[in-house]
Amino acid sequence: MTDSPKAQLLDAIKMHVPFDGWTRPAYQAAVADTGIDPVLASAVCPRGAVDLAIAFHQEGDAQMVMRMAEPDVAEMKIREKITFAVRTRLELVEDKELVRRGMTLFSLPQNAADGTKLVWQTCDAIWNSIGDTSDDVNWYTKRATLAGVYSSTVLYWLGDESAGHEATWAFLDRRIENVMQIEKMKATVRKSPFLSKLMAGPNAVLSHIKAPSRLNDQGLPGHMAPKSQS
Repeated sequence: MTDSPKAQLLDAIKMHVPFDGWTRPAYQAAVADTGIDPVLASAVCPRGAVDLAIAFHQEGDAQMVMRMAEPDVAEMKIREKITFAVRTRLELVEDKELVRRGMTLFSLPQNAADGTKLVWQTCDAIWNSIGDTSDDVNWYTKRATLAGVYSSTVLYWLGDESAGHEATWAFLDRRIENVMQIEKMKATVRKSPFLSKLMAGPNAVLSHIKAPSRLNDQGLPGHMAPKSQS
């Protein structure tokens, strides 16, 4: 089966990004390398290299989800699955420079929303692959907490020169442990007669928050989508 034009462009641009970044020159080089008609290339990638950088990130997410669906992962505990998912997501990257250059791209004001969306999508994909069924405020808190873990781990990984990235995996374990401590604290509150009564009011308010049935067309939860202008 022949790859789609966007897939061909994505494959071609990867060799140029380490030198030129996710930029117009790299995009133009990819178009030239593939021999795709520039008009067709513009149709499938209206924003050029930005669209290909997004496709690169989403490609990694899709590969991670496929790995998470394998039988050996099903036997893991929740904590192990989360750790495995984040580690797998990073190990799937063939060249750190592609991610490093991507972070530079998505740090620009005009692309910041895309960067936020991609991190959220990754964390949502991880929780969904684990089988998360939450439909209340926990839907948001789980993904927001994991976004913090994932983002900080990526930054650490980019600067890690240890053998086999062992320092990164140790860092990830510590971050996951911090999250688990928060979950243990929440469980303690629920079990405590005094604390549970103290939190009755806030919990009643939070209980009315429902998870979106799906992400909006910006790839963000409904409450994070920019308001339309009438």
